[in-house]
Amino acid sequence: MSKKVTIVDPPEGFNGPGFYAGPLDKIIGMARSYSLWPLPFATSCCGIEFMAMQAANYDLARFGAENMRFSPRQADLLMVCGTISKKLAPVLKQIYSQMAEPKWVMAVGACASSGGIFDTYSVLQGIDKIIPVDVYVPGCPPRPEQIIEGFMQIQDMVRKESLRRRDSQEYKEMLESYNIS
Repeated sequence: MSKKVTIVDPPEGFNGPGFYAGPLDKIIGMARSYSLWPLPFATSCCGIEFMAMQAANYDLARFGAENMRFSPRQADLLMVCGTISKKLAPVLKQIYSQMAEPKWVMAVGACASSGGIFDTYSVLQGIDKIIPVDVYVPGCPPRPEQIIEGFMQIQDMVRKESLRRRDSQEYKEMLESYNIS
């Protein structure tokens, strides 16, 4: 159950921004959804499509994500683009565990989602084997429009997520199943 925030009368002489009235978790969700800081983890051809998505033709900045972070401690959206080898999997898991809560993950491309065409002993068959994934973007490689659609789905999830979801027993058990605490 969300708490209601209601401010009836602004202070005398207040000329600042307008007041919001509504559930606090909805207001925070809206603010979070337009201020995501992605951490790109691009390893192969999907990384090129990710770079195209940042260019002027597609411009991810119009969704509030122009501030790319290359430090996991400052990012809240991990975008895994491309093939992940089993040797690279512990690095990806460590990066995920270094990110602060709340955090979201997007698997971009067939390789990050399911191993793609590389059904070999050395390629991880989907990053969901080591970290939880919120949105999968299909394609080999996916078009920039598809990646933007995936980003918009993440924004929708962020906007609708309860503030208490991350404290739930179900969420903690899910992290324990991935050996992430």
